[in-house]
Amino acid sequence: MNCLVTVCARGGSKGIPGKNVKPVGGRPLLSYTAVIAREFAARHGFDIALSTDSEEIKRVAGECGLPTDYTRPDSLAGDVVGKPDAIRDLMLWAEKKYGKKYDYVIDLDVTSPIRTMEDIEECLSMIVSDPEAMTIFSVSPCGRNPYFNQVSERPDGYYGVAIGDGNVTARQKAPKVYDINGSIYVYRRDALDCATPKAISPRTLVYVMNHLCFDLDEPQDYDYLAYLLDTGRLILP
Repeated sequence: MNCLVTVCARGGSKGIPGKNVKPVGGRPLLSYTAVIAREFAARHGFDIALSTDSEEIKRVAGECGLPTDYTRPDSLAGDVVGKPDAIRDLMLWAEKKYGKKYDYVIDLDVTSPIRTMEDIEECLSMIVSDPEAMTIFSVSPCGRNPYFNQVSERPDGYYGVAIGDGNVTARQKAPKVYDINGSIYVYRRDALDCATPKAISPRTLVYVMNHLCFDLDEPQDYDYLAYLLDTGRLILP
């Protein structure tokens, strides 16, 4: 089985400048994903590749042992470009470099670093075991359910439950929903080799993490992760 492990870290973030290499817990954020990506790739003999348009990120990535010979094209570096498009370009580049076609691409997100080796192994195992599945990604249990205790505005200006007809009378009876935590994505090659690759397809699986995992979108998210690391409540490789 040929697999490519990808680490994507775009420069030029507007919300949190330099967020991919922002220090947290005494290390650049990128380093947490670099360590586990390298270990996972080495364990299985998989290839690994970095996608970035930033020389600063390349410098930090190189210090973390990631390859830095690919540069993301400007056309795929904007903040409105879908990540699967950038992953596909990296995959095609790596296939030329290594002279092979990949069966799967495993993308590990820099800004959602709370994952274990077992999480990645299970994601890959689940999609390999289902030949019809095109993608799988990690999720976390959702604290608020749109079928029961989330509301949205209706066209008449009044409010009702966000999804459904409002007949769900108990949270326990609502359909299960999950938060995409963004940590792990696995794509079957065919899911990327199309005109508009997407992480969510008609044949998508999810892997439910049984531990804390969250995406770092706001400054307070970094503060919380730093607190967990500094106090020993969380240990990352």
